[in-house]
Amino acid sequence: MAFQVLVLNQISSKGLERLPAGSYVTGKDIAQPDAILVRSADMHGMDIPASVLAIGRCGAGTNNIPVKAMNARGVPVFNAPGGNANAVKELVLAGMLMAARNLPQAQRFVHELPPSDDIDKQVEEGKKAFAGSELAGQTLGVIGLGKVGCLVADAAIKLGMNVMGFDPHITVDAAWSLPSQVKKATSVEDVLKNSAFVSLHVPLVDATKHLVNRDNIRLMKPEAVLLNFSREGVVDEAAAVQALDGRQLGWYVCDFPSGAILRHPRIIALPHLGASTREAEDNCAVMVAEQLRDYLEHGNITNAVNFPAVAMPRESNWRVAIANANVPNMIGQISTAMANAGLNIHDMVNKSRGDMAYTVLDVDSPVPDSVLAAIRNISGVLGVRYLPAQP
Repeated sequence: MAFQVLVLNQISSKGLERLPAGSYVTGKDIAQPDAILVRSADMHGMDIPASVLAIGRCGAGTNNIPVKAMNARGVPVFNAPGGNANAVKELVLAGMLMAARNLPQAQRFVHELPPSDDIDKQVEEGKKAFAGSELAGQTLGVIGLGKVGCLVADAAIKLGMNVMGFDPHITVDAAWSLPSQVKKATSVEDVLKNSAFVSLHVPLVDATKHLVNRDNIRLMKPEAVLLNFSREGVVDEAAAVQALDGRQLGWYVCDFPSGAILRHPRIIALPHLGASTREAEDNCAVMVAEQLRDYLEHGNITNAVNFPAVAMPRESNWRVAIANANVPNMIGQISTAMANAGLNIHDMVNKSRGDMAYTVLDVDSPVPDSVLAAIRNISGVLGVRYLPAQP
């Protein structure tokens, strides 16, 4: 039987090609899908069929997916961290240049010039109002040093900027990729106070909502540029507008237009273009399709936002994958169910992440339905999948 994959948005053909015909059927009208591929469609009001085993988000953020509800069903939600990182990095650089050189105002000035014989004279007289500053020698503060933040820091250094960064939860991989020239900041306030440009690259969670707010935005330099290409709620828009109107901030550049900031002369609001490049869409779709396939066929998990990472090479033809609540004695009960049926566990991996745990077992012989049913009946087990090797 081929896996059925429901596609909610236009997904890059390069990604869909990673789900081979014959083994996978993809489409927008699949009633009982095994998996769902999505980009921006809001799934919170969607009746997600019980048949769904996994959801793949072709991008980094998963705010449009009911992740907590999927936790309760034992359904992993995959994403593509870093797949659009270069696209976002380039847009951040564009935002810095637009603000530093007053490009939106300058372009508007030229656009509104009346056709005349003395247009050269008008340009020469008018351009004085748009004199800007160069990036080289300026200080960029980066808050959030994941894949995008590290790329932004590296690009800024190559442009001759000084860079300071802050991330209390930096990963080992990010630390290795961070340029050595980046000065370590001690706090968000440290970055805001000492930077001519501040670029935000953090997820929107309770701890980062209004990370930049009325209390700390006043620490920024009057001509400073605040760039938000992470999530709308990371910046208190009202505080940004107030700071701009009070000449306590130079520019606010973001990727999230709203009624509160439209047509403000010192705000550059772009229509959520961060990941909107052909390359980024291809990269994200390929990453997620490959992760989805590895999970559906082998039970391995890479880049799931709600499950631990688990990858185990196959060493037998019979594999069982179990999603369960992270509670004591779960492995003991699973092992007992196998032993009672005379089954030998050849290899096993068990990992947890918060309240969720995930176990993959390779068994030396076929696993009867009665054993799978016994495991499903263990209190706390959310889902059991039997994955015999395909001929």
